[in-house]
Amino acid sequence: MSKVLVCRRALLPHSETFIKQQILAYSRWEALLMGTHHVAGVSLNGLATCMLYASEEGSSMPVKAYRKLLGQLDIAPRDAVRRLEAQRASLIHVHFGTDAVAYWPFIRNLELPIFITLHGYDIQIERSWWERGGGGWLMRNYPQRLLALSRHPLVRFVAVSNAIRERAIEYGIPAARIDVVHIGIDCNEFVAGALPVAERPSRVLFVGRLVEKKGCEYLIRAMKGVSGEVSGADLVVAGDGPLREPLERLADKLGVRATFLGSVTPSEVRAQLANARVFCLPSVRAANGDAEGFGLVLLEAQASGVPVVTSAVGGAQEGILEGVTGYSFKEKDIATLSDKITHLLTDDALASAMSLASPRFIMERFDIRRLTARLESLYDAEGHVAMRAGLQ
Repeated sequence: MSKVLVCRRALLPHSETFIKQQILAYSRWEALLMGTHHVAGVSLNGLATCMLYASEEGSSMPVKAYRKLLGQLDIAPRDAVRRLEAQRASLIHVHFGTDAVAYWPFIRNLELPIFITLHGYDIQIERSWWERGGGGWLMRNYPQRLLALSRHPLVRFVAVSNAIRERAIEYGIPAARIDVVHIGIDCNEFVAGALPVAERPSRVLFVGRLVEKKGCEYLIRAMKGVSGEVSGADLVVAGDGPLREPLERLADKLGVRATFLGSVTPSEVRAQLANARVFCLPSVRAANGDAEGFGLVLLEAQASGVPVVTSAVGGAQEGILEGVTGYSFKEKDIATLSDKITHLLTDDALASAMSLASPRFIMERFDIRRLTARLESLYDAEGHVAMRAGLQ
C-alpha cells in the first residue's frame, strides 16, 4: 500500500475534524499525519502521526521563531528534511495553502507529487491584506510564494468547492492544476434525530466560530423579525470567538431569545441538531476578503434531517438542493433570511418534506468515503505520472 504524508502544522484544532475524518476514510492509501506542533483540539486517536521536529515539545519560543524565519528564507534544517525522507512516502498532501508555503522548503526537493488542499481563508483573503502585513510580517510574501510553487511541475491543488476553484483561478493559480473534491461527512455519524422536525420547538441553530465571516450578527437581526411572527422562536449559538460579547449584547438589545453555548464538541453539535427545527449559516465576505469555503456543517445538518438556510459561498450553490433541502439567500439580506426562517418554522409540511429529503441528498452527494475514493484516484493518477517521469 502506498503512503501519503498528510501535512498540517498544528495537530489538530477543534475546527479541523474534517482532516481526521478524511484520513480515516482512506481505503487504498496509508496515511501518516505530520505536524510541527500539537494543540488542544481534535483527538488524534486512530491516526498514525509524527512531528517534523524531534524536539518540538520542549522547544522554546525563540527556537520556534527561528524555525519560522528559516522557512521564510526557504531554508530547511537538514535534520527535519531527513525525518521527512525517512517516512518513505509516495506522495505529500498539505492542507491549506499557508501550510504548503511553510512546508515548501522541506518538501520541494523530495521529488514527490504534492497535493495542496485550498479550504477558504488561504485563498479567499485579498492579496493586498497579506502584503500589508495583515497576517504578520513573516507572511507578507505569502501570495507570491503560493503562486511560485503553483508553477512547480509536481504540484497540484484540490479545491473544496467549485467556488474555491474559481477564486484560486482568479488568484493566478493555473486552472489545469486545480481539481474539485468536496470533503464530505461520515453519514454514519450524522443521522436524523428521533423527534420529528415538525414536533420540535421553534428553534434555530447556528454552529461556528464567532468571527466576522460567519455572519452571526445578521442571523440575530433576522431573528428579531422572526420573533414578531413566531411566538417562542429562539436561537441557539454554538461556538465561541472574539465577537461573542458584542453578539450577546446585540441579542439583548433587540430582545432576541438567544442562548450562547460557547465551544462545543462534535457530540454536542449532534445533540443540538437533534432538537433544532432549522439550521442557519449566514456567512458573509469579511472586510479582508475572507469567506466561507464551503461549510461542512451544512452537510452535517442536512444529514441529521434539519432544513438549512445559508448564504455561504460554495455551500449555498453546491451544498443544498434549493427549495428541497433548504434555502439560500444573498449575504446580509436580513429580510429574506427572516422570511425563509419564518416559513420553515410555521409550515410543518414543508419542514417535514425537507427533513426527509436532506439525508438522502447528503448520502448520494457527500458521503466522505465515496469522495475520498475520488481523491485517492487522483493520487493514483499523479503517482503514475511521476513514475513515468522517473521521479520515483
